[in-house]
Amino acid sequence: MSSIQDRVIEIIAEQAVLEPSDVTLDSTLEDLGIDSLGLVESIFSIEEAFDISVPFNANEPEESGFDISSVASIIKGIEGLVKEQS
Repeated sequence: MSSIQDRVIEIIAEQAVLEPSDVTLDSTLEDLGIDSLGLVESIFSIEEAFDISVPFNANEPEESGFDISSVASIIKGIEGLVKEQS
């Protein structure tokens, strides 16, 4: 089974139409060319992949407490949600 980090990077890379190797931890979604619709689709895919619910408000991401400023912060947030789930 791949790690949370690997899986999240795969999902984000797929959304950005890039190879996972092109996605770095300090990449921002903007760097990767992912717009707000792409972000929402990525979140749905991540929720499905990990069977979690991401507290995310697409209109006001800063209101949700879920940090989407970089790939690393997204992974950190998802790791926390997965831990809460178990």
